[in-house]
Amino acid sequence: MATGVFDLLHPGHLYFLREARKLGDELWVVVARDRTARRFKHEPITPEESRLQLVEALKPVDRALLGHEGNIYDILDEIRPDVVAIGFDQVHDENRILEECRKRGLSTKVVRLPKFEGDLDGTRKIVRKVAEWLALQERLSEVERGKVEVPADPPAPRRRRKA
Repeated sequence: MATGVFDLLHPGHLYFLREARKLGDELWVVVARDRTARRFKHEPITPEESRLQLVEALKPVDRALLGHEGNIYDILDEIRPDVVAIGFDQVHDENRILEECRKRGLSTKVVRLPKFEGDLDGTRKIVRKVAEWLALQERLSEVERGKVEVPADPPAPRRRRKA
């Protein structure tokens, strides 16, 4: 079992789900409710039903479902996982998950997966990149409309000294 918000899918999500899939016979993914996402991470950009559909469509995923409202650990009673995979940056405490599993009579193993190194490996990075792109487009548009003065002779580029 793996869990997450999965807002604006990116290569880090795919890495996480592929690695989680390797830990068992099938992968069930719990997609966080909008309310849960707000509580633990951020205001979701994509609504929960859309995020669920996107996650369901991914190759490593055997089944995807929305998490429970309220106690996020109640889903353990429904899925009864052998393994819970946690992303490197997820705030979940492995010991708390193990404790919740034991309360439910489960001998679940918890595995924190290593970090994925990539360019756009997080929702915030994607949002930042889009914001930068939009700002650049606005600046170019202003230049084209003549609202911004462009120096006639731009300064010559500085040469780097060799060490």
